[in-house]
Amino acid sequence: MLSFFRVDDRLVHGQVVEGWIPAFGIQALAVISDEISADLLRQKLIEFAVPAGIEIKFISLADAPKELAAIDSSPLKTMVLMPSMAEPEAMVRAGIKISSLNIGGLLYSACRGLSKGQHLPVSDKEKEGMKFLSMNGVVFDGRGVPSDISLDMLELAGLK
Repeated sequence: MLSFFRVDDRLVHGQVVEGWIPAFGIQALAVISDEISADLLRQKLIEFAVPAGIEIKFISLADAPKELAAIDSSPLKTMVLMPSMAEPEAMVRAGIKISSLNIGGLLYSACRGLSKGQHLPVSDKEKEGMKFLSMNGVVFDGRGVPSDISLDMLELAGLK
């Protein structure tokens, strides 16, 4: 079953392994990326960070609708990881339902130490993608780890 969608260019790292996997009882990971699904060396490097007992799949965008449908009908709680905002936008355009999207790496690389009045520095293309996702029912969750207070990503991007 698809349990959690996250954008984070670091993919599998401490926040995922120590925070999100235990918080959601994640049993499998699915990395959606054309680049990584075609790069066996990067796949092997990422696999080193995956805890024992957690399955991982690397899936291209073209294969995502079919593969995620199969994963969704599986009993394994699966976290979907994507390296950029381009992947969730393409997935929703392909008919994949994403109700909530956690923004991880983008949040931490661009927004560390945010205070009121600051904004999320995203490109015009990313803003258009965020608008599209929001209009298609995606709710953004701006947390690095489960214990964080969620930030309003649309407000930070200047879209509210």
